[in-house]
Amino acid sequence: MPIRIPNTVSLEFLTSDMTSINEVPYFDEGISAGFPSPADDFQELKISFDKEVFGSSPSTIFCARVSGSSMEGAGISNNDIIAVDRLLDPEDGDIAVCLIHDEFTLKRLRVEKDCVWLMPENDNYKPIQITDNDSFQIWGIVINTLKYHRKR
Repeated sequence: MPIRIPNTVSLEFLTSDMTSINEVPYFDEGISAGFPSPADDFQELKISFDKEVFGSSPSTIFCARVSGSSMEGAGISNNDIIAVDRLLDPEDGDIAVCLIHDEFTLKRLRVEKDCVWLMPENDNYKPIQITDNDSFQIWGIVINTLKYHRKR
């Protein structure tokens, strides 16, 4: 019987159609988030959104929709879509999709000498210490987050 982890999130895994690459207009000069800047300085280029999100090896990437608030301090909110690379080696400080006792959780990895901690980025949740008795896997490392900013 799986152990219920109170600060886990549910992830809705998404499939992607990688058969075509679409390019959208891209303004490389940057859009000022401070004082306005003249629009005449912008040169329109094209960007492959797929390549920007998935990198050069999309076969190792999967996407999932996040459900939960434990990673809000890292800028990952409920309903965000995360791109996760299964090929990257996990490192201290990475945000990882982990499977613990048959439940998924999204947490920042803190690797210490003899143990691993799964750290939430929200004070309402507690860290999870991984021990030798835990059924635990790292499914992948988060490389990008997609946010929808308009009210739904």
